[in-house]
Amino acid sequence: MWAADGAAGVRVGILTGGGDAPGLNAAIRAVARSAFAAGDTVIGVRNGWSGLTGAGDLVELRRSDISGILQLGGTILGSSRVNPMKREGGLEDCLGNLRGDGLDALVAIGGDDTLRVAAWLAEHGAPLVGVPKTMDNDLSVTDYCIGFDSAVSIVTEALDRLHTTAASHHRVMVVEVMGRDTGWVAVMGGLAGGADLIIIPEFPLGIDDVVAHLDRRRSRGSDFSIIVVSEGVSMDGMAQEGGEPARTDAFGHAQLSKRGVGEWLAATIEDRTGLETRTTVLGYTQRGGSPTAYDRIWATRVGASAYSLAAGGRWAMMPVVRGGTVEIAAISDVVAEQRRVPAELYELARVFF
Repeated sequence: MWAADGAAGVRVGILTGGGDAPGLNAAIRAVARSAFAAGDTVIGVRNGWSGLTGAGDLVELRRSDISGILQLGGTILGSSRVNPMKREGGLEDCLGNLRGDGLDALVAIGGDDTLRVAAWLAEHGAPLVGVPKTMDNDLSVTDYCIGFDSAVSIVTEALDRLHTTAASHHRVMVVEVMGRDTGWVAVMGGLAGGADLIIIPEFPLGIDDVVAHLDRRRSRGSDFSIIVVSEGVSMDGMAQEGGEPARTDAFGHAQLSKRGVGEWLAATIEDRTGLETRTTVLGYTQRGGSPTAYDRIWATRVGASAYSLAAGGRWAMMPVVRGGTVEIAAISDVVAEQRRVPAELYELARVFF
């Protein structure tokens, strides 16, 4: 259907899907600069998979379009959570727009949802290559996902700042961070920021455990605490307000911003212990701003590697990071299961509780 033999002059598309994350523009830049160096044409697909549905929304990228974007957060191509697998005619739209614009290859940069669509299209013959991006860091096979290091750095800085307020006012501070199904951001940010308790989906704690922990800290003379909790955590006694089911996106994920685990936990702690308790929901601040140097470097490396895969016609594959080097894996393997926080890492965190 499509073919690539490494010859110059092909049309290479780039798409960013799902939530934005620091480092996306660095990856776009790496793919585009690699393509320009080979004499290729670069096409940007606007707003994720939305740009391949309906009439399509594609635009040619010039060198000037990617100049100065290395340090920028977000994505110059825009993003969305549109799921063509759930849309009538979605497959035909995507394949038709790829053919209609003469794309010889498409590099899809995204997390679990974006890459599942990429794998689906590749199964139907589309010339797809993936790039790992998710702040949750929960893609299997790879040790690194674009945006994770920046998110952890933001959480760490927030905890550093909250410590002084918590200590000055003798408060419990509950910090809600991103993490739908896994606790990578909470554990790594909590470790780096000196959290006194970390609650994640992989190793749930009950409210009695939390209260007992705070009692132990008080008995040791600690009159303040910092608790980090992943937004996707479920705790005993926590119920959906009004009993109504949570809204879901096109991929079936509940909108956790409406759920308020941090607010519920803080209110329950204050009610159970009498300790003055406040909540900080970091929310989208974890997605915003400039990427760290680490994210810029690795986004550049996986982006350049993705172009090499596309130039070689190695469809349904993607670069991953393992053991400090870039390796190659099948997209289907990367999305086969979630990469969850291992017990040994959480046990290390518990040493400091």
